[in-house]
Amino acid sequence: MRFVSMLCVLALVVGCGGESTSTEAGGPGRRSAERPPVPVAVGEAVVGSIASYYRATASLEAEKSAEVLARAAGVVAEILAEEGDRVPAGGPLLRIENDEYGYRLEQAKARTAQLRAAYERLEQMRDEELASEAEYETARADLASAEADEGLARLNLSYTTVTAPFAGVVTQRLVDPGVNVSLGTPVYTLVDVEPLLARVYVPSREFRQLQVDQAVQLRLDSDRTRLTGHIKLISPMIDPASGTIKVTVEVADYPAGTRPGDFAEVRIVTELRPAALLVPRSAVVTEKGETVVYVAVGVEKVTAERRQVEVGFTDEDRAEILAGVTAGERLVVKGQRSLKDGQALRILEGPGAGESPSETPAPRAGCDA
Repeated sequence: MRFVSMLCVLALVVGCGGESTSTEAGGPGRRSAERPPVPVAVGEAVVGSIASYYRATASLEAEKSAEVLARAAGVVAEILAEEGDRVPAGGPLLRIENDEYGYRLEQAKARTAQLRAAYERLEQMRDEELASEAEYETARADLASAEADEGLARLNLSYTTVTAPFAGVVTQRLVDPGVNVSLGTPVYTLVDVEPLLARVYVPSREFRQLQVDQAVQLRLDSDRTRLTGHIKLISPMIDPASGTIKVTVEVADYPAGTRPGDFAEVRIVTELRPAALLVPRSAVVTEKGETVVYVAVGVEKVTAERRQVEVGFTDEDRAEILAGVTAGERLVVKGQRSLKDGQALRILEGPGAGESPSETPAPRAGCDA
């Protein structure tokens, strides 16, 4: 009885697993041994625009930078701006003690008044022919000289208040209150950070593709923030040593934390293709030295078709396909690393997701677990 039971069990095993055994030998049970569909994500080939870029790294610079110098000698009486302050054009930065300059102006004004009165008397006397023309001309010259001296004294007095030559940010204060400064002593460093500039050196072969006001993309090295600028200046000269042209990029809008000295990657469009065939960049892989994609083909049964392609321009997300794919086709973007040509697919993400039929065979009758 035990023997009969063992025969029944053996017959059951052969009935449920015999096809699997014959498959390995090339027998009739081949379908049940097929690999199950590989789960993948797909993306669609579309027509769109893509560009080639010249990439370079540049340091952001202030449009204007100046070392402000004292134009009057004396002791610093008052500090009116500190580092980090934004000041308008003509805004006060510091004040130098000006009593001496004030007295000189009063002295010049008094002399001017005296000579003006003398000139007016001689003018009247000349009209009455009581003074010669020479005396009159001398008095007029003396008055003009006195007025010039008064103007100079007034100007020197104004220099005792040091002002900003342009609107900007104070980056450095170089003197302290009580310090005795002389003519030409540096007292502040001022920069104009609106806008910021980036200077890049582009190979001369790209010169014809560049235009003033052309849009430029930038990305800060510090936090990867994306910025947009435009070409402000293109040098008319080619550097004979490097064969490059200096291009000045202006960045008008940027985050508050961006400062001169920040490094940025600069991307300048050198060629634009408005009607290119584009696919997700992740769809393009390299296998055995060949650039290939896997195209999801079929409706009832979706399979992978391996194709060698020719790639044109690329950017961060897309690749241009010059040959090997047509618009509207679906390409595997995830899961293609282990694919083989002709392998069944199950699309989990992208166009057609969930439409692939199950390839798992139904269990045979009498073989339920």
